[in-house]
Amino acid sequence: MASWQEIEKEIPELAARVLALMGRRKHKTMATLRKDGSPRISGTEVEFKDGEVWLGSMTGAVKALDLRRDPRLAIHGMSDDPDESDPAAWDGDAKLAGTAVEITDPAARERYGASPEMDSHLFRVDVTEVVLTKVDPAGEHLVIEMWHEGQGVRVVRRK
Repeated sequence: MASWQEIEKEIPELAARVLALMGRRKHKTMATLRKDGSPRISGTEVEFKDGEVWLGSMTGAVKALDLRRDPRLAIHGMSDDPDESDPAAWDGDAKLAGTAVEITDPAARERYGASPEMDSHLFRVDVTEVVLTKVDPAGEHLVIEMWHEGQGVRVVRRK
């Protein structure tokens, strides 16, 4: 599993474009797994800071309890609707997946900016997948660029 800093070193161009899309809005959508294995979608705030991907939640939030039980997650950065008259002008869609590691050490939480008296969960995300989806310049193909841990970058074009 990789830190965001490691991703930036391995795939700098793709990482920069994903970060630009993810950075447009503070709120993201996160998928976690419920106790019965079914998916749960939650809104969350994600921050890229000090070479890591961070997320938090209020104490006892069901998404935090999901991550404590099964740390696998996927995060989707909200994208703008494409202009139907010019699909190639769409900036694209960014996603990442990985596992959450809860940070409970008070000193580590304080380094991140979480005050010791703050009653919340703090997670660092170890990234296993990065995906950017865009329309090609001719507006004819959907282009999906993806990085998977241990497999490098792959590009899929769909008509």
